[in-house]
Amino acid sequence: QVQLVESGGGSVQAGGSLRLSCVASEYMSRTDSMAWFRQAPGKEREGITYIHLPSGNEYYDDSVKGRFRISQDNAKKTTYLQMNSLKVEDTAMYYCAQGLGGLDKRWYQYWGQGTQVTVSS
Repeated sequence: QVQLVESGGGSVQAGGSLRLSCVASEYMSRTDSMAWFRQAPGKEREGITYIHLPSGNEYYDDSVKGRFRISQDNAKKTTYLQMNSLKVEDTAMYYCAQGLGGLDKRWYQYWGQGTQVTVSS
């Protein structure tokens, strides 16, 4: 059973930065991508970025493009999310996920427990 463990969340003022980490116990044979999702209270879980592991190509939702950066350290089985220029509306629980790719949560089979990010004005 794949385990994903996120860390790095916290509280920060608007304009600040945080870096999230997601350590995977393993990558399943059908895994193509690692992704970050977020879910704010009362809202649907939304995909914000993913990285295609074979190619290293990165994809971003418009809401975070230019501010967030996903990266991968295969030797450490760790996926990072560098978040810069944080906004109050970025406040959410952030989840990493392992699956087939895209920003639709239906394509991801394995999920971490989440790490909270709170941005204050």
